[in-house]
Amino acid sequence: MTYVEDELTSQPECWTRAAAGAAAYKDALPAVGERVAVVGCGTSYFMAQAAAVLRERAGHGETDAFAASEFPYGRAYDRVVALTRSGTTTEVLELLGRLGGRIRTAAITADPRTPVTDVADDPVVLEYADERSVVQTRFATTALTLLRAHLGLHTDAVVADARTALDLPLPEGLAGCSQFTFLGRGWTVGLAHEAGLKMREAAQAWTEAYPAMEYRHGPISITTRGSAVWMLGDAPGGLAEQVRETGGLWVAGHLDPLAELVRVHRLAAVVAAARGLDPDRPRHLTRSVILSPTADAETR
Repeated sequence: MTYVEDELTSQPECWTRAAAGAAAYKDALPAVGERVAVVGCGTSYFMAQAAAVLRERAGHGETDAFAASEFPYGRAYDRVVALTRSGTTTEVLELLGRLGGRIRTAAITADPRTPVTDVADDPVVLEYADERSVVQTRFATTALTLLRAHLGLHTDAVVADARTALDLPLPEGLAGCSQFTFLGRGWTVGLAHEAGLKMREAAQAWTEAYPAMEYRHGPISITTRGSAVWMLGDAPGGLAEQVRETGGLWVAGHLDPLAELVRVHRLAAVVAAARGLDPDRPRHLTRSVILSPTADAETR
């Protein structure tokens, strides 16, 4: 068993633990009414997108999401929340360092022994969700679960759906597809982008991701026999039929969207194995992106 396979199966337990411990981080995480930015890189950026939409739609306050390298320093925020599994990512550390003393910052990380715990005002450590694989699964979904619980949006049904996602057979023919498109709406657009990233990282698959309504404005043209289109959340009316008319395989998301992402994790591991790939060590990737210090960082 690969690390990815082992780690993705532990997600229900990690989510339960994160939800139970959310109250302990009440002061570290955004308060109702604050103007907030959530930042990250790669997987963490896509989780930031999902978290931002969830918070704003819950009525907790204006919330933006940015890749850490693209943060607009000219904007005023009450708090910035950074997601970083390793706690060593260059762009995140540079951002938090520049914000020090100006804007209150929190960092959700998996390792208490890394630099981010020193530069963030409020470290939030989910050490039990750390991973040995380069490809993220449980840390990302556990961090988002913590934020959902902080917003009062987590229920035991989400964990039950995650357990179902681990046992439910993947749709027939899905693993044999040559192209995968993931779709979302609202907060699940971020999850769709993350699903595509998982398939690219672990299985070197041709994947794309879009807001569901945007998919019909051009991207549907690539869908054909041998393609799969997976909806994370509720689909717009008529979309399933349109996909089937192309000859592509339609996959409806019946579980909580975060649990659907667990099913995608399983698919990525299956496709990687079929292609003789090691999902724990994807080509050209490392656990953390550490860059040479920039001599003259651009101010945005």
